[in-house]
Amino acid sequence: MRQLLHYERNLPHRLPPGADLFLTFRLADSLPSSVVARLQNQFRSSEADSAELTYAQQRRYFGRFDALLDGAAHGPVWLREPAVAELVAASLRHFHGKAYHLICFCIMPNHVHAVVSLAEDAPLLADTLQRLKGYTALQANKLLNRTGQFWQRETYDHIVRSGEEMQRVVAYVVNNPVKACLVESWEQWPYTYWPEALD
Repeated sequence: MRQLLHYERNLPHRLPPGADLFLTFRLADSLPSSVVARLQNQFRSSEADSAELTYAQQRRYFGRFDALLDGAAHGPVWLREPAVAELVAASLRHFHGKAYHLICFCIMPNHVHAVVSLAEDAPLLADTLQRLKGYTALQANKLLNRTGQFWQRETYDHIVRSGEEMQRVVAYVVNNPVKACLVESWEQWPYTYWPEALD
């Protein structure tokens, strides 16, 4: 059986069963390739300084990456289209209870954040993400009357290691539209999902 628990493309990916994960995936060409290359070089050079990339280094890398996405100054913003955003939201919810426990998500104009918890016997998350992104790309392209690559192939993932970190990550996800100056409070953003807030 093919095991994609750890693999590397431009970034290292660790997707162990039983883990809580913070995921970010973005639209194709939502950042200039020169900017992505510069960020990846910074990531690799900091990684070379230690055997394991520290949490602080990873946060700095992701903070720069996400701030550029929030600005939406380059590339497509197809997730602003209500029908496309609803499609992605429905697909994220579709895998809840089947491939992961969905803790929260936020669909921004050019990227998606999600926090999921994997059971020990969960299907491989890499396969789930491939299915989710493949289906939504096909359907979104139909809605937009276009062809071509919809999602950037790589997904950013980070293992959430503690309850305190989980609180920070969830707050980051649901407040992303506020930080990007799209709304004044997270509840105003129509494409945020956080059922625990309703309990």
